[in-house]
Amino acid sequence: MRTRKKTRLPRSGIPNQAGIGELKRYLRDAPGMRMLEVVMADINGILRGKRIPFSEAAELYRDGIKACGSMPLLSSKGETIPELGLGSIDGDPDNMILPVRDTLATVPWLESQTAQALVGMTRINGDISYYDSRNVLRRSMQPLLDMGLRIVVATELEFYLLQPSSELTPVPQFPRVPGTGIQQDGLQYSMTEDLWDCDAFIEDVHVTCEQQRLPSTATHSEFAPGQLEINLHHVNDPILACDHAVLLKRVIKGVARKHGYGATFMAKPFAEHAGNGLHIHVSVYDGKGRNILSAGGNGTPPIGSGMRHAMGGLARTMAECMAIFAPNANSYRRLRPRSFVPLKPNWGYNHRGVALRIPVSDARNLRIEHRVAGADANPYLVMAAILMGIHYGLKHKCDPGPMVPEGTVLENLEVTLPTRWDAALGLFDRSKLLPEYLDREFCRIYSVCRHSESEQFHAQISNRDYEWYLRAV
Repeated sequence: MRTRKKTRLPRSGIPNQAGIGELKRYLRDAPGMRMLEVVMADINGILRGKRIPFSEAAELYRDGIKACGSMPLLSSKGETIPELGLGSIDGDPDNMILPVRDTLATVPWLESQTAQALVGMTRINGDISYYDSRNVLRRSMQPLLDMGLRIVVATELEFYLLQPSSELTPVPQFPRVPGTGIQQDGLQYSMTEDLWDCDAFIEDVHVTCEQQRLPSTATHSEFAPGQLEINLHHVNDPILACDHAVLLKRVIKGVARKHGYGATFMAKPFAEHAGNGLHIHVSVYDGKGRNILSAGGNGTPPIGSGMRHAMGGLARTMAECMAIFAPNANSYRRLRPRSFVPLKPNWGYNHRGVALRIPVSDARNLRIEHRVAGADANPYLVMAAILMGIHYGLKHKCDPGPMVPEGTVLENLEVTLPTRWDAALGLFDRSKLLPEYLDREFCRIYSVCRHSESEQFHAQISNRDYEWYLRAV
């Protein structure tokens, strides 16, 4: 495969940065806006930011505005990480935040005249900040771009709707038998009547996506009561695809609140029900528009050497990336046998029991579906890890081993991926590839943040401790 001249990352700015013209066009169509919420994904993928008067929006779109450098480096509880020192003992110096193109939109679920814009972060002097996971993804995808390749991706997010409840634990939105108070029994996978029960919510989500230029597509009920999946169309920019993913999560949470529901993307909110996954679809094309994963022709499936090598790289790097695919304590409750959650880096055609699935498609649209990450993971970092694996596999012509044939009954439930947080963090820390692709300082920061949260979580005394041990021991 011929390698093109490398295109280096720009010294300043953010990917897909917006200009003042976008603000002027928005104000022509939406006069009278009072406030602007500027948000960015932190290291956990949680959107954080602030609300500014709309009169200050021009400054944001012309030059950027200042924000605490520690804002993207918080724990899941929104606290600074003591072991990191950033934001606590260093005086929390400012960085710059800049708006992302095509994300300025009205927030229709709020009663106030409020708009929103996604932002990215740079250093004060304009240098790239790897505190911002959008920049980490840009760095990771660069080797594929340097090979003259184009990456087309889409995300699929599963989530639970939560019904209003005074209970101290969440309750999924159970479907009801019409005309009664009886809860519908069974999983009822892909039952459209379950969508009828929350039709106003679903319609409002898709209308809001249209207003905010988010390319939402199919919606269907999943393998549990109250569990839904809303998909997004493929785009030819991985960073844009992840922007869409984090903004879709925001839309779902905001619209759910408007309709009296809650919504959660926790990986495993209910022990007795299915977990929530983040599935990512990836195709790769060369400069002539040919799908390098495909052998062409009419084979079924038309798998080429590019597919095998990409699969080989993804399989070889998967274990060391698990701390990204499963970023917190709850993530590992999802990693259980017989739950459509892969526990080894296998691959196969038209088989949902494998980690790396080749969906049914023609040669032009042949793609990889990466099925490992939870919906709680940071989409930018998950995408960065996936593109790292694909590039590594193409570069080193990795062999993925035998493919799982279509229709295979997977009776051998061998577990080779880490299913405990500390084990995953240990593999992350020992990785030689991750610092090379994602940035060494970022990997150090990510490790410190995740280890700190792990230690804090496991130091807590839960009700389960009392229920199991208080009397018995």
